[in-house]
Amino acid sequence: MLKTKVNFNNQSLKSLSKISGNRAFIVSDSIMESLGYLQEVVNHLNEAGISSTVFTGVRPDPDVSLIADGLKLYRNSGADVLVAIGGGSAIDTAKGILYFMRKFGNIEGLEIKKPLFIAIPSTSGTGSEVTDFTVITSEGEKVVIIDELISPDIAILDSTCIQHVPQRVAADTGIDVLVHAIEAYVSTKATDFTDALAEKAIKLIFENLESLYKDTKNDQARDRVLNASCIAGMAFTNAGLGINHSLAHALGGTFHISHGRSNALLLLAVIEYNAELSGSASGYAAERYSKLAKILDLPARTRREGTVNFILAIKKLIKALGVEENIRALGVDQIEFEKAVEQMSETAAQDRCTPTNPKQPSKEDLIRIYQKCY
Repeated sequence: MLKTKVNFNNQSLKSLSKISGNRAFIVSDSIMESLGYLQEVVNHLNEAGISSTVFTGVRPDPDVSLIADGLKLYRNSGADVLVAIGGGSAIDTAKGILYFMRKFGNIEGLEIKKPLFIAIPSTSGTGSEVTDFTVITSEGEKVVIIDELISPDIAILDSTCIQHVPQRVAADTGIDVLVHAIEAYVSTKATDFTDALAEKAIKLIFENLESLYKDTKNDQARDRVLNASCIAGMAFTNAGLGINHSLAHALGGTFHISHGRSNALLLLAVIEYNAELSGSASGYAAERYSKLAKILDLPARTRREGTVNFILAIKKLIKALGVEENIRALGVDQIEFEKAVEQMSETAAQDRCTPTNPKQPSKEDLIRIYQKCY
């Protein structure tokens, strides 16, 4: 079920001039401000007769202190429209503000009315503009929050907003899209509807991400990857994710590795684990990976053959995107990694994404995956 209305294609930002409201609270970052997109949003809202209060304090991996700062300003603004423009961190911050607004309202005995929530992504990765997921950092750990309240009411996909994305960010966020779609496809909650979305997102990524990486000014590739991000978001918000994200949340939070890069470094080992490639490779996950191989026109006469060829295709794509071969290559010290691996595995086991993984892991399984990826 999708609750978010999606406006897409170039110049869709102009749709802001037609919304209804009185006062807007805009959550963004200094980059979107310096590039002029924040002012463009303010101008379109002015056309609609809506005044704006702006919060540009967003930073990567938003934590509870940042949410508190934004929430204080939001409550003072009296806004009935909430706009998030930026990458996943900006949208996560706006979602965190919404979530804790209700929490504090309940404590204070106040009836809280949800504002019209509009999400405008500036990266092609999280799919957060159509999901009820957010990730907030608390005491150094990334915490996944899932709540219907934080689903945006409107998503605006205007690929002109992502034309200045650095090459490395295009790679990281694009791989995140791929992992969203793959995990939704092999999830224990996958359905015919989420399968269709996941399959389309995966094809779009394989057909366009490398082109976008090589030239971020490529309009067609930019549109397609941004669409894939949103489509994958629709898939996983309904089907759930898996341990690739659980492990990535803990790894990224511990060693300050970007979310997309963390996912990329873990992806191949997670697929091998889920498909039981060291064993029979005859289970549910191997069947699903093999179907994806067929969709990509790869040889898949057996589940094992399909899974292996799917892995090889991903490996080729990741290499073309300049992703390191392992965690060590990012400069993570081996002693520090070994010290952290048990706690990271415990955190991943408790992550909200783990229950829908096709194979339920033990802590020892998760430790082995981390060690294999190091």
